[in-house]
Amino acid sequence: MVDISRLPAEARQRRRVELREFLRSRRARLTPEDVGMPAGRGRRTPGLRREEVAVLAGVGVSWYTWLEQGREINVSADVLDAIARVLRFEAVERDHLYLLAGLNPPPAAPVDRPVPDEVRRVIEGWMPRPAYVVDRHWNFVALNAAARPVFDYGDAAHNCLVSFFTSARQRREWENWEDVARTIVGQFRADAARYPDDPEFGRIADDVCAVSPAFAEIWAQHPIGSATRGTKTLVNPEVGRLSFEYTSLPLPDLPGHRMILHSPAVGTDTEARLAKLLAAAV
Repeated sequence: MVDISRLPAEARQRRRVELREFLRSRRARLTPEDVGMPAGRGRRTPGLRREEVAVLAGVGVSWYTWLEQGREINVSADVLDAIARVLRFEAVERDHLYLLAGLNPPPAAPVDRPVPDEVRRVIEGWMPRPAYVVDRHWNFVALNAAARPVFDYGDAAHNCLVSFFTSARQRREWENWEDVARTIVGQFRADAARYPDDPEFGRIADDVCAVSPAFAEIWAQHPIGSATRGTKTLVNPEVGRLSFEYTSLPLPDLPGHRMILHSPAVGTDTEARLAKLLAAAV
């Protein structure tokens, strides 16, 4: 949460102006008929009035006026959600309102829709380098043909965390497996903390604890970490050492989803070894 009172005066003023103009613009795009109210007569300006938004949201007219003026008042998530509902905000607009009001936006709900074709074309076009997409729970939702032989993501692989801790081949091939394992557990725990109302993270952790003593030991230590880029190194029995630089990119249209792109590390012969591995996998 941002403590607005601690911001410099100039920053507080910019926030007040942005909040006022944002709410005014969203009121102006709706009509009384849009929200089930009679149109009435004598309306000199388009859109909903402040008092109409306040009544529909169940808050006091004075309080809503103060909010729109950017005054330093106590704001709750429930009230912001009510205002967002009345003004028919998209998810990104609701998040923007939260930030302007000094609150952290609530986690987005899990999405249950297929990966867009545009995203699939990106990971397929990344060939011959590995790329894949995972959802908020680290389930694979799209992989390209290079990711499968490089990371041992076969047809039975469904979750990145589960595969790492249950694949004997990954345990053999990852360089510095123990260090990587601790990093991965820290990242998964950090992701779980972003969604405190989502029990699926706990279920996955319990399942992996039951089959992997190594995971259970690290999980009990509560490591925390986060990484949007880094390196991965494996020693493949067929072609030798493969070292990749990776970047993890969020997919705003699929909340919680990430696309992970890998490139051969600079100064290594990974590119040639990768070509050899993919030729053998055909």
